Amino acid sequence: MKAQSTMKHRRMQHRSLFQTALASLLSALLLAPLGQAQESEAPDLSADLRAHAGRAIAYADIDRASLEAVTTPDRLMRVAQGGFAPTEIWRALEHGEKVECLDCIPVVSELLFDDDAKTREISAWWLRRRIFGVFGPGQVYSKLVAALSDPNVSEKRRAYAAEALGEFLSAAGNRHVALASVADPSPLVRLGAVRALERLNTVGPNAELAVALSDPDEQVRLAALRASTRVNVFRDVDQVVARIDDASSAVRTRAIEALGAFRALDAVVAIIAKLSPDNEAAPSVRAAAAAALGEIGDPAARPAVQAAYDTDRDRFVRDAAAIALRRL
Repeated sequence: MKAQSTMKHRRMQHRSLFQTALASLLSALLLAPLGQAQESEAPDLSADLRAHAGRAIAYADIDRASLEAVTTPDRLMRVAQGGFAPTEIWRALEHGEKVECLDCIPVVSELLFDDDAKTREISAWWLRRRIFGVFGPGQVYSKLVAALSDPNVSEKRRAYAAEALGEFLSAAGNRHVALASVADPSPLVRLGAVRALERLNTVGPNAELAVALSDPDEQVRLAALRASTRVNVFRDVDQVVARIDDASSAVRTRAIEALGAFRALDAVVAIIAKLSPDNEAAPSVRAAAAAALGEIGDPAARPAVQAAYDTDRDRFVRDAAAIALRRL
């Protein structure tokens, strides 16, 4: 009995100690936010200084020129005026995305006519983010429209104006670049206008993109075929089919690639004809035909693709046929 009483007494002592410890812990947890709130009233500046010191140490051995910094209006002006490498111009414009500098706008707008395509693109990107000085009567955008339609302006400047209108991503430019894509006497301008149609994701008010597929210039036709697969409202697939008999093997290749991307089931017979070396001398066209038939996935094309795999002398055609057979 005495032993049982002693054990019971010890258990009570242990329980009391546990309850006391638990109460102390809960009290500390409840009082901690209050203490933190009181400390927050007087911020610890030394901690902030230590953080900055840590960053300084971390970047101590890094070339400061490689670190990003917001471009000042003064630097933006100087860089845009010329004499700098293209990469320096790109960096200044990208880091000055949100810098408002009205005086910089006319200077940067001249970069829209730079011979470097990337410089022209980034310049248009920077300008289209401006609140003032770009859109409106007599401003940069309207000057581009005027330049595009002025026959006295050089063809290169008109072509760059068309591309810039595309990069501004404004639907107001659709009719201007669409007209230039079919009516301008310069192939260079028509090429720039077709690229702008692609950028604006439009076929033009009167389906000018489909008309450009038959342009006398090979580069314009190639650009129009590329745009046909990227403009999501393009529907004139029959005009693409017509290009598989083009005089240019590059155009024939791209036209067949486009038909594969369209999954043009109605074009399968015409594409099969391009698999035969008797009908098509260019291996690139035959390879594109095999790949396109695989993309379209019509089982009726399998015998022709199998024949190309078995008999074509060009390794790339056989490789394309092998991949297509896996899809048929």
